[in-house]
Amino acid sequence: MTAPATQAPSARRLRTRATLLAVLGEHGTLSRAEISRLTGLSRSAVSSAVTDLLDEGLVSETTASPAADGPLRPTGRGRRAAAVTLRRAHALVLAFDFGHTHLTAAVADTTGAVLGEATAHLDVDNHPREVLDAARTLAGRALDAAGHRLDEITAIAAGIPGALDTRTNVVRAPSTLSQWIGMDPAAELGRVFDRPVAVGNDAEMGARGERAYGTGHAVNDLVYVKASTGIGAGLLLDGRIYRGASGISGEIGHIQLPDTGTWCRCGNRGCLESVASIVEVRRRLVHVLAPGARPGEAVDLPPLDQLADVPAAARVIGEAGRTIGRVLADLVNCLNPAAIIIGGELGQAGAPLVHGIRESVDRYAQPAVAEAVDIRATRLGLRSELYGAIDAAVAVAVGR
Repeated sequence: MTAPATQAPSARRLRTRATLLAVLGEHGTLSRAEISRLTGLSRSAVSSAVTDLLDEGLVSETTASPAADGPLRPTGRGRRAAAVTLRRAHALVLAFDFGHTHLTAAVADTTGAVLGEATAHLDVDNHPREVLDAARTLAGRALDAAGHRLDEITAIAAGIPGALDTRTNVVRAPSTLSQWIGMDPAAELGRVFDRPVAVGNDAEMGARGERAYGTGHAVNDLVYVKASTGIGAGLLLDGRIYRGASGISGEIGHIQLPDTGTWCRCGNRGCLESVASIVEVRRRLVHVLAPGARPGEAVDLPPLDQLADVPAAARVIGEAGRTIGRVLADLVNCLNPAAIIIGGELGQAGAPLVHGIRESVDRYAQPAVAEAVDIRATRLGLRSELYGAIDAAVAVAVGR
């Protein structure tokens, strides 16, 4: 005999469920009454949703002493309140890495293990609306690959390659995200997914990713450099991400260098990223590896990590490293970091780039601080920013 089909939960029930997961992720252990107060949901709706979550093993409910468990209050005459707690090992998060030419969505658990992932190659800089639509599509694919549903997600975070003003949450000029200027990515993504989304700069996410899952583990003073179309730094100081007064710290790509006159998109001449970005390095590599190529002609270059043994290419990459290192030497003098980790597309060049940076830091930084800093390429490849977004979402999910 065929079993009767199970009726799918209503949209309202799914929203209630997602709301409970989010509030438990933010506040930790709560009584049912406190959940009702914080969410505005009726007690009957909370009770029904908690029962569903208990059945799925996503939360636990125990009787706890109000004095011992912080926010829990007696239910009357000192009776102990029932405590609902998110089972952290089972919490799921959704993370996005917005690049200039790609968007990746990943579903992960609170250990950082990626359970499902989807990527699309898109013109992120110039088509924000299409990219936001794609975010939902890719999230669906990642969830399908992980075998989970959106209503099971506890927290969402995203990294974007632009300057985010934390006072207004909008993208500020100058930015390679020219069509995003004035937009609030957190609000836009929040409308797409009907829940709060934590958004940060991609270099900041790279620093988080390296600290949580990469070679920066247990390092409290770290500079992550994302060297791609632009060049930016994510700063981890005394164990905390440092964003500055308006959230736009780390814009090292716009530090001006002496004796360079190249125009930058910011309107100044001689900015670091105008002479040492991946675009400029590739242009020079075409000149030395395909000298017969006409201006503007498409040339297929080998991957950067395969050029260390090609002398002319290694010279080009090493010179870019020395140029970047000249700026990083000043940062080392100011911040005295324990580690500088080089990521982004240019970071894939490996040893020639790192050696060039090291040479300039040793030459221009004070000896004591130069000696204290370890400079190395990321071991996460081009995934530091994605893992940083995962860490940011996990931080929300577990109430860090």
